[in-house]
Amino acid sequence: MQERRKQPRKDLMSYSQVFNVEGGYLLGYLGDLTELGAMVISDDEVKPNTDLIVQIQLPELDNFSDETITVPVRVVWCKRDLSPEYFNVGMEFKAVTARQKEIIRAILENYEFRRQTPNYPPHPNELNISE
Repeated sequence: MQERRKQPRKDLMSYSQVFNVEGGYLLGYLGDLTELGAMVISDDEVKPNTDLIVQIQLPELDNFSDETITVPVRVVWCKRDLSPEYFNVGMEFKAVTARQKEIIRAILENYEFRRQTPNYPPHPNELNISE
């Protein structure tokens, strides 16, 4: 399937709570984030093309006292997680303020899960030993 994402996903080390403001309930936990949208790990399936207003609990951030951001979203897709009791819900932000973009950038800078390959020494079987 062709990737249509405009920005690469950033997996997060901080699983912040995401609430459905209008319904007043916990929708799930933030799985990944970009300035254009988010993926939420939810107990419940959410139908694509559903419009919601979500409130995202923010992790601790230097230079920001905000505890939450509230954003209108459109659910773009929803599919079962690798753990079949959960759903991954892809959301597109419909409107993000300049301040919210700054906060999102700070979250990405401070909490992005960086997959780095460890610099292990070579295994003895991999050494090219000339005799």
